Amino acid sequence: MPATEPLCHLVGICPAKLTKEENLILEIELFTRICEELKDGFKAKYKNYFRIMKYNAEMENVMIEATFVRCVINDILSTEEYTLDGIAYYTQTPEEVVHELAMGWNTSPSAALLRKIVELHRSVRRELYNAMREKISATILTTE
Repeated sequence: MPATEPLCHLVGICPAKLTKEENLILEIELFTRICEELKDGFKAKYKNYFRIMKYNAEMENVMIEATFVRCVINDILSTEEYTLDGIAYYTQTPEEVVHELAMGWNTSPSAALLRKIVELHRSVRRELYNAMREKISATILTTE
Protein backbone atom coordinates (compact mmCIF):
# COMPACT_ATOMS: atom_id res chain seq x y z
CA MET A 1 0.00 0.00 0.00
CA PRO A 2 1.39 3.41 -0.86
CA ALA A 3 1.86 5.95 1.88
CA THR A 4 -1.25 7.95 2.65
CA GLU A 5 -1.00 11.34 1.00
CA PRO A 6 -1.80 14.27 3.27
CA LEU A 7 -5.21 15.75 2.45
CA CYS A 8 -3.76 19.25 2.57
CA HIS A 9 -2.23 18.46 -0.84
CA LEU A 10 -5.79 18.15 -2.14
CA VAL A 11 -6.35 21.86 -1.55
CA GLY A 12 -2.80 22.97 -2.35
CA ILE A 13 -1.51 23.63 1.16
CA CYS A 14 2.13 22.80 1.90
CA PRO A 15 2.30 20.84 5.19
CA ALA A 16 5.92 21.89 5.77
CA LYS A 17 4.73 25.44 6.45
CA LEU A 18 2.50 24.34 9.33
CA THR A 19 3.23 23.02 12.79
CA LYS A 20 2.48 19.41 13.64
CA GLU A 21 -0.63 20.48 15.54
CA GLU A 22 -1.82 22.71 12.68
CA ASN A 23 -1.32 19.87 10.21
CA LEU A 24 -3.32 17.51 12.40
CA ILE A 25 -6.18 19.99 12.79
CA LEU A 26 -6.17 20.70 9.05
CA GLU A 27 -6.19 16.98 8.18
CA ILE A 28 -9.11 16.37 10.54
CA GLU A 29 -11.03 19.32 9.09
CA LEU A 30 -10.40 18.24 5.49
CA PHE A 31 -11.29 14.61 6.18
CA THR A 32 -14.53 15.70 7.85
CA ARG A 33 -15.41 17.93 4.91
CA ILE A 34 -14.64 15.19 2.41
CA CYS A 35 -16.86 12.75 4.29
CA GLU A 36 -19.67 15.33 4.40
CA GLU A 37 -19.34 15.96 0.66
CA LEU A 38 -19.45 12.22 0.00
CA LYS A 39 -22.53 11.84 2.20
CA ASP A 40 -24.24 14.67 0.31
CA GLY A 41 -23.44 12.88 -2.94
CA PHE A 42 -24.87 9.61 -1.65
CA LYS A 43 -27.99 11.45 -0.45
CA ALA A 44 -28.47 12.84 -3.94
CA LYS A 45 -27.92 9.40 -5.45
CA TYR A 46 -30.58 7.82 -3.23
CA LYS A 47 -32.98 10.78 -3.34
CA ASN A 48 -35.74 8.79 -5.06
CA TYR A 49 -35.40 5.94 -2.58
CA PHE A 50 -35.72 8.36 0.33
CA ARG A 51 -38.75 9.97 -1.28
CA ILE A 52 -40.47 6.61 -1.87
CA MET A 53 -39.73 5.54 1.71
CA LYS A 54 -40.99 8.94 2.91
CA TYR A 55 -37.85 9.65 4.89
CA ASN A 56 -37.46 13.07 6.44
CA ALA A 57 -34.07 14.82 6.51
CA GLU A 58 -33.15 13.33 9.88
CA MET A 59 -33.98 9.80 8.73
CA GLU A 60 -31.93 10.35 5.56
CA ASN A 61 -28.95 11.46 7.64
CA VAL A 62 -29.22 8.42 9.92
CA MET A 63 -29.45 6.09 6.92
CA ILE A 64 -26.46 7.66 5.13
CA GLU A 65 -24.40 7.65 8.33
CA ALA A 66 -25.17 3.97 8.94
CA THR A 67 -24.33 2.94 5.38
CA PHE A 68 -21.53 5.39 4.62
CA VAL A 69 -18.63 2.92 4.48
CA ARG A 70 -20.75 0.47 2.52
CA CYS A 71 -21.61 3.22 -0.01
CA VAL A 72 -17.95 4.17 -0.43
CA ILE A 73 -16.91 0.54 -0.92
CA ASN A 74 -19.72 -0.05 -3.41
CA ASP A 75 -18.66 3.07 -5.31
CA ILE A 76 -15.10 1.74 -5.48
CA LEU A 77 -16.42 -1.59 -6.73
CA SER A 78 -18.58 0.14 -9.36
CA THR A 79 -15.42 1.44 -11.05
CA GLU A 80 -14.30 -2.19 -11.51
CA GLU A 81 -10.75 -1.15 -10.63
CA TYR A 82 -10.83 -3.14 -7.38
CA THR A 83 -12.55 -6.21 -5.99
CA LEU A 84 -13.33 -6.71 -2.31
CA ASP A 85 -10.15 -8.75 -2.04
CA GLY A 86 -8.23 -5.93 -3.74
CA ILE A 87 -9.66 -3.42 -1.28
CA ALA A 88 -8.60 -5.71 1.57
CA TYR A 89 -5.09 -5.96 0.12
CA TYR A 90 -4.81 -2.19 -0.42
CA THR A 91 -6.03 -1.36 3.08
CA GLN A 92 -4.02 -4.20 4.66
CA THR A 93 -7.20 -5.45 6.30
CA PRO A 94 -8.44 -9.03 6.61
CA GLU A 95 -10.76 -9.92 3.72
CA GLU A 96 -13.51 -10.88 6.17
CA VAL A 97 -13.55 -7.37 7.63
CA VAL A 98 -13.90 -5.74 4.20
CA HIS A 99 -16.66 -8.22 3.29
CA GLU A 100 -18.51 -7.33 6.52
CA LEU A 101 -18.21 -3.62 5.71
CA ALA A 102 -19.46 -4.17 2.16
CA MET A 103 -22.44 -6.17 3.39
CA GLY A 104 -23.30 -3.59 6.02
CA TRP A 105 -22.74 -5.98 8.91
CA ASN A 106 -20.01 -3.74 10.30
CA THR A 107 -20.89 -0.05 10.16
CA SER A 108 -18.18 1.27 12.46
CA PRO A 109 -14.68 0.63 11.12
CA SER A 110 -11.68 2.16 12.82
CA ALA A 111 -10.75 5.68 11.81
CA ALA A 112 -7.53 4.37 10.25
CA LEU A 113 -9.42 1.86 8.10
CA LEU A 114 -12.00 4.44 7.05
CA ARG A 115 -9.17 6.79 6.06
CA LYS A 116 -7.56 4.06 3.93
CA ILE A 117 -10.87 3.27 2.23
CA VAL A 118 -11.49 6.96 1.48
CA GLU A 119 -7.91 7.24 0.18
CA LEU A 120 -8.55 4.33 -2.18
CA HIS A 121 -11.86 5.89 -3.24
CA ARG A 122 -9.98 9.10 -3.93
CA SER A 123 -7.59 7.24 -6.23
CA VAL A 124 -10.37 5.65 -8.30
CA ARG A 125 -12.72 8.65 -8.40
CA ARG A 126 -10.28 11.45 -9.17
CA GLU A 127 -12.84 13.60 -11.00
CA LEU A 128 -15.13 13.56 -7.97
CA TYR A 129 -12.30 14.65 -5.68
CA ASN A 130 -11.21 17.36 -8.11
CA ALA A 131 -14.71 18.82 -7.88
CA MET A 132 -14.63 18.51 -4.09
CA ARG A 133 -11.22 20.18 -4.00
CA GLU A 134 -12.64 23.22 -5.77
CA LYS A 135 -15.63 23.40 -3.44
CA ILE A 136 -13.62 22.84 -0.25
CA SER A 137 -10.90 25.28 -1.31
CA ALA A 138 -13.48 27.97 -1.97
CA THR A 139 -15.09 27.30 1.41
CA ILE A 140 -11.79 27.35 3.32
CA LEU A 141 -10.66 30.55 1.65
CA THR A 142 -13.93 32.36 2.35
CA THR A 143 -14.43 31.32 6.00
CA GLU A 144 -12.99 33.21 8.89
